[in-house]
Amino acid sequence: MPPCDGVHPREQPAESSSRIGPLRPPPPLWWAPPPGYGQQPPALNGFALASLLSGLLCFPPLGVAFGIAALVQIAKRGDRGKVLAIVGLVVSVLMTGALVFAGQRLLNSVDERFDSLREYSDVEGELTDLDDLRAGDCFNVPGGDLIDERPVTYRIDCARVHHGEVTAAQVLEVPDDPESRAADRAAEDTCWKAQDAYAMDTWALPEYAEMFYYAPSRASWRQGNRTLVCVIGTTEEEWRGSLRKDAPMLRPEQAAFLQAANSVEFVMSRPPDSDVEDVLEEYQAWAREVNTALGAEAKLLQGDAARPGTEKAVAAQLKEIEAARAQWQRASQARTPEDFNRLWRGAELAMSLETAQALRGAYGLSTVIPQWLQEIEDDMEDGYDLEDGGPSSESV
Repeated sequence: MPPCDGVHPREQPAESSSRIGPLRPPPPLWWAPPPGYGQQPPALNGFALASLLSGLLCFPPLGVAFGIAALVQIAKRGDRGKVLAIVGLVVSVLMTGALVFAGQRLLNSVDERFDSLREYSDVEGELTDLDDLRAGDCFNVPGGDLIDERPVTYRIDCARVHHGEVTAAQVLEVPDDPESRAADRAAEDTCWKAQDAYAMDTWALPEYAEMFYYAPSRASWRQGNRTLVCVIGTTEEEWRGSLRKDAPMLRPEQAAFLQAANSVEFVMSRPPDSDVEDVLEEYQAWAREVNTALGAEAKLLQGDAARPGTEKAVAAQLKEIEAARAQWQRASQARTPEDFNRLWRGAELAMSLETAQALRGAYGLSTVIPQWLQEIEDDMEDGYDLEDGGPSSESV
């Protein structure tokens, strides 16, 4: 029996797709990832970090090597840390330079200490405190340095090579400040006089002999030290033997003449410290002292005028002394600094080394003119610049 609706059963119309089971959702849409997305970042180069740490904390030269290795590896492998490697390399180089500089200074300090120890170990003699030395003692100092304010001294027999010989060790009579200019001048005067009495024939001293003195410092003065030590130094060349030639070692007439001559030389070598323009009265007083010293020498020579072998030389010296004294006497009454300088120069020119040399020969003393005296006479012959303070300013 045919269906009532007239449709063949095999021709039933299909149901709509919505009725054929559930539909799958469409696949999601994704954008393409950027290049390199998902890759690991380059590793930090270990040598770069090690370079900085070594330069700062441990061994800078190793930091230099690490820095160079880091830069090479970073260039080849693309590691991170190039800036770190450069900083580490720079820091390591700077620290290496500082380390080398400090090491060099340390080595120099060590070498100086060893040199100092070698100097002390090489000094010949018996270690003796400076204040325990007495007139006639000879001694050595480390390195031959007599300029040290308080040298370490080693007493030794004067017959052996030595650096210095004590001419006097006595109490320094000065005001409370031992380092004042007045105290210095008093110490110098005392030691020059001591040397003139210890080695009276000053022309017989070696050319390189020098006068040194060691006075108390303020600190030692407060502790009660008053000892002044006067020394003849002979450090420039090796010297053996004593320089002592005092009155007991000379003939009476030699000692008497040298005492008078050395007094004149001492006074003439000690003008006032200031310029004549500033202290004319002090220079006038000094001129009177020189005139007095020359008078004492003239008196002694007059007593020896008849001594066999000295007649001619004594007469020549007396004539020059008389001319010089006339100039000094006038200088003591000079009204202006210019007048004083002119008379000072005239007094110096009135006496010659040749006459003094002949007189010393007549007394049987050294006739070798000291270089410093020859230089003074050469300056006098060339003419002085009187505006610079007179003829003896350079010699003093």
